[in-house]
Amino acid sequence: PTDRTTEIGQLISSYLGREKNLEDHTVHLLFSANRWEHVPMMKEKLHQGVTVVVDRYAFSGVAFTSAKENFCLDWCKQPDVGLPKPDLILFLQLSPEEAAERGNFGHERYETSSFQKKVLQSFYCLMEDKTLNWKTVDASKSIEDLHREIKSIVEETMQEVQNKPLGELWK
Repeated sequence: PTDRTTEIGQLISSYLGREKNLEDHTVHLLFSANRWEHVPMMKEKLHQGVTVVVDRYAFSGVAFTSAKENFCLDWCKQPDVGLPKPDLILFLQLSPEEAAERGNFGHERYETSSFQKKVLQSFYCLMEDKTLNWKTVDASKSIEDLHREIKSIVEETMQEVQNKPLGELWK
C-alpha cells in the first residue's frame, strides 16, 4: 500500500488528492520508492515467520501507469524488480460499473470509469505471468462469502509455501 506517513507518501497523497501535479514518470518512481521504503521491515517480518498482507503492491502501480499514454508494461515493471515476491496475489474482480457505484468513487485521481477499464486490461496482461500465483476472486459477493473464500485460498497457500524461501519479483 502507499504509506502516506513518509515524506514520499505525503507527496503521493497530495498528488492523488489533486493538490499537487507531478510528471507521470516521477509519480511512478515515487510509488515504487514508497514500496522500497518498506522492504527492510517486510523482510524482517517474513524472516520472523509473520505473514505479510499488502493492499495493492507493485502490480497496482504497474497497471495504473501502463494504462496511461506512452507507457509500456516493461518500463513500468523495472523499478520494482527485486522486491519481495508474493506467494499469492489476490485479484478482487469487480466491474468498473460496480466499482463506480461504491462510496467515494471519483474523489481521487484515476477514479474515472474509462481509465479504470484501461487499468483492468493492464492487470489482465500482468496475470499472464505464470511465475506468479494469481487468484481471481469475484468481489461482487457478500462480504461474508468473500471473506470465507479469501480465507480458504490464503490458508491453502500458507500450507503450500511454509518452507519455501523468499523470492524476488520479476527476476
